[in-house]
Amino acid sequence: NIPAGVEVTVGDGVITVKGPKGTLTKPFHTNMTVKVEGTEILVTRPNDDKLNRSLHGLTRTNIHNMVEGVTNGFAKELEVNGVGYRVQKKGNELVMNLGYSHPVSFKDTEDITIEAPTPNKIIIRGIDKQKVGQFAAEVREKRPPEPYKGKG
Repeated sequence: NIPAGVEVTVGDGVITVKGPKGTLTKPFHTNMTVKVEGTEILVTRPNDDKLNRSLHGLTRTNIHNMVEGVTNGFAKELEVNGVGYRVQKKGNELVMNLGYSHPVSFKDTEDITIEAPTPNKIIIRGIDKQKVGQFAAEVREKRPPEPYKGKG
């Protein structure tokens, strides 16, 4: 279902979703047929091959995540544990002290915002679920959690 205030357009192999938080555009596989009927988006597949079944689920989930992103947005929370480990927001930059000899910093991008409400918590927000998850993984990669002491 398409919520109120969200506009979905299907072009040549591309779907565009506009909502209150922004606009997302994503290509879909040529085997899939995507139609907008009233307040519903209909995804159909040509046959029941294994490839087409998996592409059908992928396309449906991608469209659902796009609609969810432009209405509510997505957020990932990261926790920083360790003695002397802390994060702070300076302007549009996230500065992290992670036990290295230098601070590690990340800048906000046009579609991702970073918050640091406490010195040991990071919140990453955006409308594209894939980009939010990827950015969170890149931040986590700078000091992954240690399995024994839990630092990271």
